[in-house]
Amino acid sequence: MSDRHEHSHPHHHRHGPRHRLSHLLTPHSHETADKVDSALESSARGMRALWVSLAVLGVTALAQALVVVVSGSVALLGDTVHNAADALTAVPLGIAFVLGRRAATRRFTYGYGRAEDLAGLVIVLTIAASAAFAGWAAIDRLLDPRPVQHVPAVAVAALVGFAGNEWVARYRIRVGRSIGSAALVADGLHARTDGFTSLAVLLGAGGSALGWQLADPIVGLAITAAIALVLRDAAREVFRRVMDAVDPALVDRAEQALTEAPGVRGVGELRLRWIGHRLRAEVAVVVDGAVTVREAHRIAVDAEHALLHAVPRLTAALVHADPEPVPGEADPHLALAHHTAA
Repeated sequence: MSDRHEHSHPHHHRHGPRHRLSHLLTPHSHETADKVDSALESSARGMRALWVSLAVLGVTALAQALVVVVSGSVALLGDTVHNAADALTAVPLGIAFVLGRRAATRRFTYGYGRAEDLAGLVIVLTIAASAAFAGWAAIDRLLDPRPVQHVPAVAVAALVGFAGNEWVARYRIRVGRSIGSAALVADGLHARTDGFTSLAVLLGAGGSALGWQLADPIVGLAITAAIALVLRDAAREVFRRVMDAVDPALVDRAEQALTEAPGVRGVGELRLRWIGHRLRAEVAVVVDGAVTVREAHRIAVDAEHALLHAVPRLTAALVHADPEPVPGEADPHLALAHHTAA
């Protein structure tokens, strides 16, 4: 994770009485204008990455498809189908990024960022379908071997496939990690595996040139195995995001920032969750029980600001101030939990 701040607004605010009263009457959470602008820019960068990679992979798949028609290589067919599927995953991701820009409503109070996670599921299913098709084509050719025609053209097409996929993979992974999009990173890993499978096609072409007819379908099966591996990695990444998993290092960073905030005597419950490629936080901080409500509020606001600065891609935080318990006093949260359970 990058250590640089993901937003640029200065936090040298002077909270006057009117501002403090306004905060007192509203929840301790604000999504700053700069944070919103940064999130919108992230979506725009994601869209650019999708359409540029769609164009590159589309041209790559088209060039390979022409060679498949004249050569009959099932290894190249599997690679071509996978490249085409990879290009088409830009569609659900693009829809997700567009939906993610929509404002929250009274029904979707957190907005539409979760559409990105749904797009990730579609990508995983697409990878699985391409693996099944590539495996079926390879097994069919093993059962009915046929020579590969125009082997030099197959070799060139394989190199084109590798170059196109590796470029797209680097681009998607870089942008995906920069904006915090697990779906875009998964798509980049998908493209990288496609690049290596293209090199496998090159090996199959070499075997065919030496007269070994089974080289092509065997490489096709190897490509299927490679697709299955990237399917596992992509599925794990998307599953973690759907289940609200975050990097534990982010939790450590958030806790450290909160404990260093003025007036915070302890950190209670801390929750982080991804909504699309944006993070939200909910936290309870412990403050001196003798302070006034206004003073407790000021501490909560300062803690919120510290949290926004410390955690990359965090766009909103809800901070609740709890009084430090005195000896013999029951924790109101525990009492509430017991009452709810009963």
